[in-house]
Amino acid sequence: MSSIVTDQGIVHYETYGSGPPVILLHGWLGSWGLWQPTMEALGQHYRCYALDFWGFGESGKKRDSYAVGDFMELVRQFMDALGIERAPLIGHSMGGTTSLGTTIRYPERITQVCVIGSPIVGSSLSFFLQLAGIPQIGSLARNSLGALKFGVRLSSPFITRNSKAWYPMIERDLSRTTVESFFSSIGSLRRTDLRPRLSEVLVPTLGIYGARDVIVHPRQYEPLQAGVKQARIEIMPGSGHFPMLDEPDKYLAIIRSFLDQHV
Repeated sequence: MSSIVTDQGIVHYETYGSGPPVILLHGWLGSWGLWQPTMEALGQHYRCYALDFWGFGESGKKRDSYAVGDFMELVRQFMDALGIERAPLIGHSMGGTTSLGTTIRYPERITQVCVIGSPIVGSSLSFFLQLAGIPQIGSLARNSLGALKFGVRLSSPFITRNSKAWYPMIERDLSRTTVESFFSSIGSLRRTDLRPRLSEVLVPTLGIYGARDVIVHPRQYEPLQAGVKQARIEIMPGSGHFPMLDEPDKYLAIIRSFLDQHV
């Protein structure tokens, strides 16, 4: 277990492998743990860094703001602290939105960007996630943790085909998420719209979307494809919101080929 101290709080991260650096960013209510199989698969050729956003996992939780823009700044501070001058970003869901935003904000630092099931426009989030972005409702849900976990368990077969692997992760990560980070981050994501600035993304870009995604509308690849000249789109017909769990072999082959092509 490793951590760095930034000027806005402690950031926990894990690292694995050797070679050029690759940075992995998790989604809402998640943590670095989602990336373990990805890190093991890529570690023979890349040095993988998977971090926890402020307010999630083992990272610091004494902040007033957990907005997507804060996480973009976290990535920059993380790279500075570890001496990573330039690197690809791979992000799932909110982590992918953060990855694209970081690429726009700090174009000289990012060499490639991959988004997985990520909203380009916050209105593409499911109805229930948009409700969670309303502070009063989000606080009620987070303060009723038992009921929230029960609801997540019931809905897990619709979210991923591999709910046996996913539910223990989300149950653990939910218990480490604060009320503030719970609704502040999803509220910020709900208000996000990257379309006006997508033309500023000039690095090789990969969008992976599960055709069965019920969390983020699977056709969010369309604004990405329309806005980024170098965008490559992969639709995974057997996947929901977690292609890395639903179709792991196909997902890893796509990720590896994308990274290897542009090293």
